[in-house]
Amino acid sequence: MNPFHIVKNFRIRYKLLFIYSSTFFVIMSLASLIIYSIVKQSVEKNIESELQNSTAAILNNVKTAVSVSIKNHLRATAEKNHEIIQHLYDLQAASEISLEEAKARATDIILSQKIGTTGYICILDGTGRVLKHPKKSLEGLDISDHKFVQEMIAKKNGYIEYYWKNPDDSMPRPKALYLSYFEPWDWMITVSSYRKEFSKLVNINDFKESILSLKFGKTGYSYIMDAKGNMIIHPELSGINVFSDQNFSSRFFKKMLEKKNGKMIYPWKNPMDERFRKKLVLFNYIPEYEWIVASSSYLDEFFSPLNTIKTFIIIVGFASLIIFIPITFLLSSTITKPLRELMNRFNEDIIDGFSNRLVKMESHDEVGQLTFYYNSFMDKLETHNKNLKAQIAERKLAQEALQESEKKYWSVMKATPDPIVVYDMGGNVTYMNPAFTKVFGYTLEDSMGKKMDHFVPQGHWKETMEGIGTILQGKVLPRTETQRTSKDGRLIDVTTRGSVYRDKNGEPVGSVITHRDVSDVKRLEKALVEIGEKERQKIGNDLHDDLCPHLIGIEGLTKVLKRKVEGQSKEAGQLSDKITDLIKEATYKTRCLARGLCPVYFNNGLEASLQELVTNTRIMHRMDCSLDCREKIPVGDTVVTINLYHIAQEAVQNAIRHGKADKIEIIIKIQENLFLLSVKDNGAGMDPSKETNGMGLRIMNHRAKLIGASLLINSDDTSGTRVNLALPLNAFT
Repeated sequence: MNPFHIVKNFRIRYKLLFIYSSTFFVIMSLASLIIYSIVKQSVEKNIESELQNSTAAILNNVKTAVSVSIKNHLRATAEKNHEIIQHLYDLQAASEISLEEAKARATDIILSQKIGTTGYICILDGTGRVLKHPKKSLEGLDISDHKFVQEMIAKKNGYIEYYWKNPDDSMPRPKALYLSYFEPWDWMITVSSYRKEFSKLVNINDFKESILSLKFGKTGYSYIMDAKGNMIIHPELSGINVFSDQNFSSRFFKKMLEKKNGKMIYPWKNPMDERFRKKLVLFNYIPEYEWIVASSSYLDEFFSPLNTIKTFIIIVGFASLIIFIPITFLLSSTITKPLRELMNRFNEDIIDGFSNRLVKMESHDEVGQLTFYYNSFMDKLETHNKNLKAQIAERKLAQEALQESEKKYWSVMKATPDPIVVYDMGGNVTYMNPAFTKVFGYTLEDSMGKKMDHFVPQGHWKETMEGIGTILQGKVLPRTETQRTSKDGRLIDVTTRGSVYRDKNGEPVGSVITHRDVSDVKRLEKALVEIGEKERQKIGNDLHDDLCPHLIGIEGLTKVLKRKVEGQSKEAGQLSDKITDLIKEATYKTRCLARGLCPVYFNNGLEASLQELVTNTRIMHRMDCSLDCREKIPVGDTVVTINLYHIAQEAVQNAIRHGKADKIEIIIKIQENLFLLSVKDNGAGMDPSKETNGMGLRIMNHRAKLIGASLLINSDDTSGTRVNLALPLNAFT
């Protein structure tokens, strides 16, 4: 349940108490949290800083102490052996032993010593050549090319750290040596050991007390632990292995060894403690000795001031809240008392009706101003009430008129015999009239809020998108012939018109598209064309079968007449010849006219007619004209065949008359259930997008639409004009 839903029904004094108390509680909580966090962060920072500094100091002390201890150990060994060699040298000088015996004894003593586990003593001469070495294979080897040997040759005495790789080692290891030079024999006595074994040479007592003397808080301390869990230095656990001792949990120490460096907080309980306590430890790793140097302390010892701060904040908060409650009630009464009087007056006005009774103003604060506004409000309310009633009556009349107008509008839309569909600006249907459903089969319930992409045939998408672009530009789409697909899949010939409709601000909100079914008109046009073609055929047949024989008969009679008058008058014979030539020319033109009126009929099919068109064009216009027809043209509807011929004929005539072409090619192909006719020329070209007053292009487009073909004209001034026609093969059946 939402607590604010309950609070909103409280009285004002309780709301004020709730709001003020909640605000006070939130502010106190945030302030306490911020103070507590700042103090805690400061304490933690100081703890970590102190422990970090202590750990770093211990680390430096240990490294220094260990280095000094190692250096002293190596130095003592080197100087002791130097004394032995000096003693043997003195015996040889006193002629008690020979030089060879003195060097042999010195060599035996030196090579018999070990430094730690693998450390040893060897002897080099002043040039860096190995004289004596525990490994005999290295004796006589010149190692003066090594940097540390060059340092030895230069120093003669002193401490050196370096890296060394024995022949059987895989990689160099850190090493330290102390050098003592015995000049009489030119011997450099080197006492060396690998630094990894320094821990075995270290005297813990050299720095143990300095580490144990460090304290943090009451019980915080520092300690040193090796990689095996042995407590090397610890206030209470020195000599204990925390990994094997059952009294300790080794998990935290193992994590320290894994991390090597850092800090951890973990629970810890010494054997004498009663409970586990959280402990903070900061630690560093000394890889040479595999030691962990750590400083630790219990957190509760450092955070004890925070508990005091927490208690103090709680006490102050409760004390402030106790004082705050009566003050809140006192302040709220100064608001609620005059408001209650004003509420009573409102209640009286609601019950008794509007009045001009005034409420006495007792103050000039917000409540007094509210009283003033109440008096003004009640004074004006009656006037507004009368005006409101008048406006309601007026609006009711306007609404009734609007409803009547809308009813008339929808009645007109429903009564319109032409299909109408309304789209929004996204192309989704918002309305379609009953005529649309009657013609195309789509219902408003099925199409509401959907696009009508399936309504447009694939071959008419280009012209449809151009029309949509025209409408979206705010222009009126002129009447356009096209086709649309009905719900049952039929293609219906239609003309479309459309425009946008706008809201009261003049912004376009959709489009209205009107369709008109012209299927009957198309069928009538086709019937008229068929009738016209039949009449053309009849006239062509009459010219060919009737007029041509008459002209041929006249030509024969003229020849007979010529023979009769040939001996009587030379002029009469010449006139007879001229009459004969004119009759022959008339016969030829009559036959050409007959073939033009009915080319397909006379030439047995489209291919033969086109071939005759090519031949006549080539002869009459003396130009290059050819037909490329490698497909078998279907034989079917005569109207389709005749219109195809006339389209090709018109394209050829346009290329000759307007394009001034001297080469024309007619190409016929059948591809993917389409009959393709192309007429290509090399003329001057034309712009098919520009309007023209000529009838040629209009007639070609009309014939193409009549038989259901698509016509496309491509033209430019460099490659001439190409008329492309595509017709489904099923149009021939």
